[in-house]
Amino acid sequence: MIDMKRLIQTWLLVGALLMGAPSLGHAQKKELIAAKDQVKAGKDLDKAQASMRKLLADSVNRSNKKIWSVLFDAVRKQYEQGNEKLYLKQAYDTAKLFNLTKELFTVAGELDSVEMVPDRKGKRDIEFRKQHAEYLNRIRPNLYNGGAWFVYKHRYAEAYDFFDCYIECASSPLFRSYDYAKKDSRLSSAAYWAVYAGYKMKDSKKTLHHAYEALKDTAHYNYMLQYLAETYKQDKDTVRYLATLKEGFKRAPKFPFFFPRLVDYYATTNQPDSAMQVVDSALEVDAKNQVFLFAKSTLMLSAGKYKDCISICDQIIAADSLMAEAYYNAGLAYFNLAVELDKNYQVSRKRSGEITKYYQQAMPYLEKYRQLEPDQTDKWALPLYTIYLNLNLGKEFDEIDKLMKKKG
Repeated sequence: MIDMKRLIQTWLLVGALLMGAPSLGHAQKKELIAAKDQVKAGKDLDKAQASMRKLLADSVNRSNKKIWSVLFDAVRKQYEQGNEKLYLKQAYDTAKLFNLTKELFTVAGELDSVEMVPDRKGKRDIEFRKQHAEYLNRIRPNLYNGGAWFVYKHRYAEAYDFFDCYIECASSPLFRSYDYAKKDSRLSSAAYWAVYAGYKMKDSKKTLHHAYEALKDTAHYNYMLQYLAETYKQDKDTVRYLATLKEGFKRAPKFPFFFPRLVDYYATTNQPDSAMQVVDSALEVDAKNQVFLFAKSTLMLSAGKYKDCISICDQIIAADSLMAEAYYNAGLAYFNLAVELDKNYQVSRKRSGEITKYYQQAMPYLEKYRQLEPDQTDKWALPLYTIYLNLNLGKEFDEIDKLMKKKG
């Protein structure tokens, strides 16, 4: 049996809701008309923009093309007014103009997505795509320019968003007819700068997002590999970090980033033979390169091949008398030769003269290193203390003894 009382209550509720709907629609229509008038007059455009965004915040209105269209026109009018002021060299906020540019692309993209949704019959009413794409294609270079401007200002998060927007146009249905993926010569450059912005933020996801496209930018290829290597290291992806260092070194052995890190990786993972192979490969490219020679001297020092280390250091010093670390390596090599003989009592008694000679040979190198690097006390103080003690140099010993006690 039908409960007539409940049925009547339901009808009354539905009627009330239906009566309320036109008033809400009327209010929205008034906002829409007011925003259109503001756009037409070119006044209170920021209010028109905010009003349309407020309407779109309601999920019911998200598919309303009229609201999206008025929002686009409100932003476009602001952009054109700002652009005119800059053209006339009047005061205007450059960042605001660039942000309006990006907002136009965002709004047009969202409107295009709405138009892409088929109706009940499976048809799509693509009304605004052509006119919006034509307009935005003309101003698209300002996305690139905006990204570059924000990079210059060290505002990397904003820079990334601009370059990302520029790149994403290439895959957007809105710009399909322009075929940016094939025809835009600045696409890989934009990708490089997007990677750079992500790298500067230490944001791995953003650094890697456009990396594939960025690697097509041959002008920045070595830097790209550097950013990728540092990102992989940050993410503790050792396999990719090492592979990228290898590729970078093979491609550009004299590029300052790859060689020292590749050698350091092998040295710190106890792979001295691999480290030496890298050094020897580098020296085949440039036999007189001071960095390569110094790396070899350091590996020789670590391997206990002290005389080979000294020979290389002397070669470095002959070419550059101010390279402090070469003096340190040579001095430490002579010092180690003395210490290794001295620690064996039986040997030290028979070869005391040889030990003294090694200390004497070590001393000028380490004193020169001290002169060039006076703040590196932790490196030169103890060897010189030991040398002065063993050579009975009282004055020098007292001076460094006081220094070490003061520091300790």
